Amino acid sequence: MNNPLYDPITNIKGIGEESANHLFEMNIYKVKDLLEYFPYRYEDYQLRDLAEVKHDERVTVEGKVHSEPSLQYFGRKRNRLTIRVLVGRYLIKAVCFNRPYVKEKLELNQTITITGKWDQHRQTITVSEISFTPYSIDKEIEPVYSVKGKVTVKGMRRFISLAFNQYIEFIEENIPDALLNKYKLLPKGMALQVMHAPKCHEDLKQARRRFVYEEFLLFQLRMQALRKVEREHSQGIQQEFSRTSLESFINTLPFPLTNAQVRVVDEIIGDLEKPYRMNRLLQGDVGSGKTVVSAIALYSTILAGYQGALMVPTEILAEQHMSSLQELFSSYDVKVELLTSSVKGKRRRELLGSLEAGEIDILVGTHALIQDEVNFNRLGLVITDEQHRFGVEQRRVLREKGENPDVLFMTATPIPRTLAITVFGEMDVSVIDEMPAGRKVIETYWAKHDMLERILAFIEKELAKGRQAYVICPLIEESDKLDVQNAIDVHSTLTYHFQGRFKVGLMHGRLSSDEKDSVMKQFSQNEVQLLVSTTVVEVGVNVPNATIMVIYDAERFGLSQLHQLRGRVGRGSEQSYCILLADPKSEVGKERMRIMSETNDGFVLSEKDLELRGPGDFFGKKQSGMPEFKVADMVHDYRALEVARDDATRLIQSNAFWKDEQYKLLRKDLELSGVLDGDKLD
Repeated sequence: MNNPLYDPITNIKGIGEESANHLFEMNIYKVKDLLEYFPYRYEDYQLRDLAEVKHDERVTVEGKVHSEPSLQYFGRKRNRLTIRVLVGRYLIKAVCFNRPYVKEKLELNQTITITGKWDQHRQTITVSEISFTPYSIDKEIEPVYSVKGKVTVKGMRRFISLAFNQYIEFIEENIPDALLNKYKLLPKGMALQVMHAPKCHEDLKQARRRFVYEEFLLFQLRMQALRKVEREHSQGIQQEFSRTSLESFINTLPFPLTNAQVRVVDEIIGDLEKPYRMNRLLQGDVGSGKTVVSAIALYSTILAGYQGALMVPTEILAEQHMSSLQELFSSYDVKVELLTSSVKGKRRRELLGSLEAGEIDILVGTHALIQDEVNFNRLGLVITDEQHRFGVEQRRVLREKGENPDVLFMTATPIPRTLAITVFGEMDVSVIDEMPAGRKVIETYWAKHDMLERILAFIEKELAKGRQAYVICPLIEESDKLDVQNAIDVHSTLTYHFQGRFKVGLMHGRLSSDEKDSVMKQFSQNEVQLLVSTTVVEVGVNVPNATIMVIYDAERFGLSQLHQLRGRVGRGSEQSYCILLADPKSEVGKERMRIMSETNDGFVLSEKDLELRGPGDFFGKKQSGMPEFKVADMVHDYRALEVARDDATRLIQSNAFWKDEQYKLLRKDLELSGVLDGDKLD
């Protein structure tokens, strides 16, 4: 790499070995790292009218000393200096703590500039900075950096200034002129200088805009290049089958497909017929009909002479899928079998033999499908349900059971558009965004904990009609740290409350797989009428007779998780209810409860959840595939993300991108990021 920006920071005159060691601790090794170490916020020293300043806001004002400053001591070394200052038409107090020397520098009618926190009620500014001169425009906005150890913000500003003085001429423009002109973006060198030393807010806005687009464009180019390499370097199966036979199967389904299902089926069938391997994510809200779509895809593969595999996270879900598929294919010569860890001995050996001989068309199972002993005869399609529950490695092993089979990932977690573009950017994404006709909307209510007696009476009424209920708690056992209802205590309370009338079950994550399956079987068969559980029932449990979902301390869950839990009911023909038990203290908590009560649309909720919680927490824990951007924010800058995605797609598909000089630095970024080898760039 011959660009001087990749020089070590010790090459910068003025940065010695000791300073460099401190910067190394902040992952700053090269000149480029230093120039692109952006401030995390900016101190605003712009003068403002106090009438427009909110309580507790930071403000800078210019005013005249109106009376003799008053200095008070309390304790041995603590003191407070109070100055009355005339700021425009306001006579306010400025309070300085532990800076007695300031008094000596002040005179009546002297013009001073002060910065600090505004107390609207007391008409007072608690001073953080004071200048004994009139306001100077030079200091309108100052960058504040995140620093570590012995590096100070002031020192950081100096290091960056030194780097600019010596290396500004080597900053290369990586965005082609056509795109710079199209979006009126600042050139890279100028934008970098503005980010570190903005003169005004408008300049800063334009510099930030440039880097938001650049970060998204580079990221999307990597995603689209990955996709291109996947397609071109992994020969898939071109599945050939009779469209007429497939349509006759679709026409025999017990209900007509929704428009969204028809669209998604067309996308999947189109992929199966192409020579490259399908790599598609199918999103659909709870109850939107993903199972039927997967059955149509599997039948297409069978018509083409191949086998299909459906991998799901739990045995219960595997059994449910197998029953559904057997029912759908009952009039057809399609053999569906189930493989889980419970299938043992002679039965297992027979099943594996039939699979290898090609006598089984569809194998449904848990991670048991990826054991070494499982060999398919001619695997054509792999479907993974609730794909985020499996590790990348597990999905890869199943995919490698055949000769580049087509791959379809399914999820009932509605993923916001912006996250789908970023986290699953290398996949094609299909969305079922329409519910089947006649499905009853689950009625959702937000109740306070003091209404528990009324809720229990309502549950009793429903159970007496032969229905069932879930009660979800955030914790397994009592915690000193969190004052939330725990599953074990709630189970004891409800067992006592309903004793002699209804059976109450308990399920949580500390039970073994067999114990969980046993509890769920009892609930599925209505041997248990009320199930107290943690969130382990969140995905894939289908008990059509359950009509009530009560969620304790609902404010502790994200919207998407609440929606997933709500989706456990409303699966039969009876009206279902979801009751959110919550006493939220924060505005965000209250907002969550309001949104949940008002909408049943998972995609609307997922967008709101992303706004309220941020991308890092959307999947419950830090998503490992979540990209980290220095400047861009995928929630607030989602329009720029979509524009960059479209531009990246167009560029990667064009011949010019791979040959023209103007795209050289963008191609170099792909090489440096490891997406492409140098020889693949030619």
